[in-house]
This record gives sequence, structure tokens and C-alpha cells, in this order.
Amino acid sequence: MARWVPSPNHNAREPILIVIHATTQDSVEQSLHTLRTRNSGGPVSSHYLIGRDGALYQLVAEDRRAWHAGPGNWGTISDVNSASIGIELDNNGIEPFSSEQIDKLLVLLEDLCKRLDIPRYQVIAHADMAPSRKTDPGPLFPWARLAQAGFGRWPVTPLTDPPASFDPRSALLILGYSMDDYPAAIRAFRIHFRAIDDASTELTMDDLRILYALVGNDPTGS
Repeated sequence: MARWVPSPNHNAREPILIVIHATTQDSVEQSLHTLRTRNSGGPVSSHYLIGRDGALYQLVAEDRRAWHAGPGNWGTISDVNSASIGIELDNNGIEPFSSEQIDKLLVLLEDLCKRLDIPRYQVIAHADMAPSRKTDPGPLFPWARLAQAGFGRWPVTPLTDPPASFDPRSALLILGYSMDDYPAAIRAFRIHFRAIDDASTELTMDDLRILYALVGNDPTGS
């Protein structure tokens, strides 16, 4: 219907974020089926799926928009699907992640961050960007191990008490959490950084020390 007059002024989709999920299903075969069809919310997909044995599957090309994140945001990113790579981990939600699976994840993260120039700290949980809806990959996910390899954010120890002027809401915002549902943001923060699923809304001193270690001396959170 149109005359093709090509312009050189374009480029491929450039992801700037990696979102880690847990499938909460019973097998990699079940997850592969779901990611190629639909779940209760409609058609879903991800760029990669890693099995419990470390087997790596690619379902969507990296320059395409996989349907893995759903509604939510991270910092100023409001369409997370368009700005991210989605990685699903075959896990039923109640068992630890296998060492083979995490080993392969670290190899994949190294490759993606290097090849696609994604900042290494821009590796987050599904729960981080959708705290009102999601809790995966859950409190059993080894974020500390990822941090040792240089991925994601992690507090530098020893932890110290924040000053009286420290504002935890601003700290959560700096990290990227939405304040649309503050209690959900606190819960997602605890799942990620304390490995506990605690829905209480009162921030403890442990919470505050970790938040301060993450952003207290760096207003950009980087």
C-alpha cells in the first residue's frame, strides 16, 4: 500500500533491563508449553527459560518484545516488556534453585550484559517491578550469589544506622520501586534483599540499614 523509501535512521529495540521470573510450575515441559501458549491472564512468553538441570531455552529473539512482565514499572520505565529481557527459571516456588540453574543464569547474564550493553545493576525480580501482583522469583532466590558475580544491587557491609533525616520512601523510589502500593513495595524489597516474605508495613531497623547501604551515600542509587 505504500512506496518503500528506506531510511537509515533507525535501530533495533535496545533492552536496558533484565527481569528474572520463576515459573511456579512443575516441570520445564509444562513451562515451555505455557510460554508458547497462555496462562490465566492470556498469552505469555519470555526470551529465555532455564531448566532445573541448567538447560537453556530461547523462545523469543532479543530484539523482539516478549510478553513476560505485565503491568508495572521500574523507575521511569513504564512499559517493562519493551525495555527488558525476560528470563524464566523453572521452579515450583517452594524448592531452592539448583546450582546448575544459577550457574547457567550467571553465564547468560554475563553474555547479555556484555553483548547488549545492559548495566549489570539493572537485573531485577518480577516482584520488584510488579509488587502488587507478583512475588517471584521469591525469597529462595540467591540474590547474594548474583551480587558476588556483579549482577543486581546489594548492600555493602558493614551496615550502619541511617541518619534521622533518612527517608525510606525516597530510597525505595531511587532503587526503582513504585510508590503506588507502598506496602507491596516494602514486601518486594524484603523478598529481594532480606530473603523473607513479610507483608508487615512497619519498616524495621534492619530494613532501614539495608536501604541506607543501598542508596544513602549515592542519591542516584547507582
